[in-house]
Amino acid sequence: MTDHVNAVAAAGIDLSNVSLVYPGDGRDVVAVDSVSFSIDAGKFFVLVGPSGCGKSSLLMMMAGLQLPSSGQILCRGKPVDNPDPDRAGVVFQEANLYPWLTAQKNVEFPLMLKKVPVAERHRLAVEALELVELGGFTQHFPHQLSGGMKQRVSIARGLVQRPSVLLMDEPFAALDEQTRLTMGDELLHIWERTRQTIVFVTHSLTEAVYLADEVAVMSARPGRLMEIIAVPLPRPRTMEMMDTEEFGRLRSRIWQLIRSS
Repeated sequence: MTDHVNAVAAAGIDLSNVSLVYPGDGRDVVAVDSVSFSIDAGKFFVLVGPSGCGKSSLLMMMAGLQLPSSGQILCRGKPVDNPDPDRAGVVFQEANLYPWLTAQKNVEFPLMLKKVPVAERHRLAVEALELVELGGFTQHFPHQLSGGMKQRVSIARGLVQRPSVLLMDEPFAALDEQTRLTMGDELLHIWERTRQTIVFVTHSLTEAVYLADEVAVMSARPGRLMEIIAVPLPRPRTMEMMDTEEFGRLRSRIWQLIRSS
């Protein structure tokens, strides 16, 4: 695990006046409007806001999968202008596993595309699956796994190339509440071991407060940054914190901002 921590050395992200405009029939549609913020290396950073406010678009731009119409995104001081799995791993809402491949082979797949030697990719895939507590399920196929387990395989696939940044687009949205809470705890345990920079998109304000060091609140379209709220709750986080006055105050403050937009 020490090698993994060293491999994901300090990675900060900086957005400067980032906008995204889609051409429309006679009128352009502004999805993201002049957003600027910085994420310190090793932070757990959460994006929230109403549907259609550009949260996922921002994440895709940070991944290099979408280029901004204007502005600049830097990761470790270098421009983000193309996808780079060594820089940023992406975990989507759906696990999107190949049904004909085992959990291990699904995790190995991006390494195979990079022509990593067989023995090395086997080792890295098993290590990633052990990190998400699926070491005993390496040879299981997706249909043999629960929804939460499939999503853990997806997270392992995002981790296996040891990216500096992990970008997560509502990864637990399709799960039931109990599984979602459990997955949040497991993600925090992984983050505490790797100390990767994580950018996490969610609609759940409870999830946002529970996971984050900082929560960025976006306005309704066109998506603008309204405020970044620091979450001073101690770590490690516990479920009991959800019943505290401070937790409720933070969640209420975020909700009031979203309502005002």
